[in-house]
Amino acid sequence: MILASRGELDYLILECLAERTIALAQLRKLAEPAAGYDPLLETRLRALLPLAVRHGFRIVTNMGAADPLGAARKLMSLAKELGLRIKVAALSGDDVLAQLAPSMRTIEARGAPLADYGTLVSANAYFGAEEMLPALATGAEVIITGRVADPSLFVAPLVHAFRWQVTDWDRLGRATAIGHLLECAGQVTGGYYAEPGLKDVPNLAQLGFPWCDVDADGNGVLGKVAGTGGAITLRTVKEQLLYEVTDPGGYITPDVVADFTTVSLRELGADRVAVQGASGRPRTSTYKVSVGYRAGFVGEGEISYAGARAVERARLAGEIVRERLRDDVPDLRIDLIGIDSAHHSDFGHAHAPYEVRLRIAARAATRELAERVGAEVEALWINGPAGGGGVRRYAQERIGVVSLLLDRSRVRPQVTLLQEDRETQAA
Repeated sequence: MILASRGELDYLILECLAERTIALAQLRKLAEPAAGYDPLLETRLRALLPLAVRHGFRIVTNMGAADPLGAARKLMSLAKELGLRIKVAALSGDDVLAQLAPSMRTIEARGAPLADYGTLVSANAYFGAEEMLPALATGAEVIITGRVADPSLFVAPLVHAFRWQVTDWDRLGRATAIGHLLECAGQVTGGYYAEPGLKDVPNLAQLGFPWCDVDADGNGVLGKVAGTGGAITLRTVKEQLLYEVTDPGGYITPDVVADFTTVSLRELGADRVAVQGASGRPRTSTYKVSVGYRAGFVGEGEISYAGARAVERARLAGEIVRERLRDDVPDLRIDLIGIDSAHHSDFGHAHAPYEVRLRIAARAATRELAERVGAEVEALWINGPAGGGGVRRYAQERIGVVSLLLDRSRVRPQVTLLQEDRETQAA
């Protein structure tokens, strides 16, 4: 809210999707047709729409998830309730589930055909800046999309504002570097970076989100609103630049194959870092498609032990549950949180831990079997080692995600403009 109120913005971008979240949104939509967009859409936009109108910035977001048009209609209703007159442009067409065939192969290591996976629930192509340009051209105060590549949400407004060609690879590469730095918001101001005593970050409780002033060549200066928490330094920016980038010299997006190896970072002052020099090569002829499939269920239970010989009692409890579930749920994961759960190895302790939490989880073909895992952990209260307590249990359906490539010519982006109770297709 501080960034929206005091950031002197042209665009406010809300990047809210991950690989698995859009599959989960599709699953919600199957159960309830009106539940396909981000569940926080109304809460966030109720606060931001009045600020956007007052300060004159435009909102760009992928909170449409599995239902961009439904989200746009919701926003029009919300604007009417708030007494605001706005236009909303919805980008759809990324849902390509109907175009998939069982013989199509994934791009994961083993390249298995889709037929090897469970029932498919979603397939969404990663759109880029070019697909968003007709929505931006409408002048709508809000542009809402489904699956758009994270940095592309930032690239598109720059292409639109500076009237770049969508084949200007170097400018697109630089814009992609900016978008990648901004897409995770607080990560570039110290979130997911802080480590007490080694990488201290001031006032994380009021972490400020970043902005970037970008010039016509795609170079920019990162900053944050004065007085907000966190910090923008060379170290925070370097960590975010490399975050989730497996090949800095060939970062593939729908817009460009970006090269971050030529990026130059320069600290200009407190919380100001200049970003220059990324480049790019022509984009690929395919879209990446994220495919969600039903992958069974996960059951889980946790219980704590404290006091003398807490670890020994927790290990015994784990073996009891393993024995009780041996015939029906043979593949259990048993963790002593804080001892062997992260690295799967007990590195030893100078002193025996005085408390420990046992976690037991398993994949199962049915919800009933998944629920048995938590039930057996709960039974440890009075049917296991002494002193167990604080049981938590749950079972949920598991959605798996794989990816494949689909030729761009097979996908049809569509922009719908909503204004004053009318919906029209944008050119």
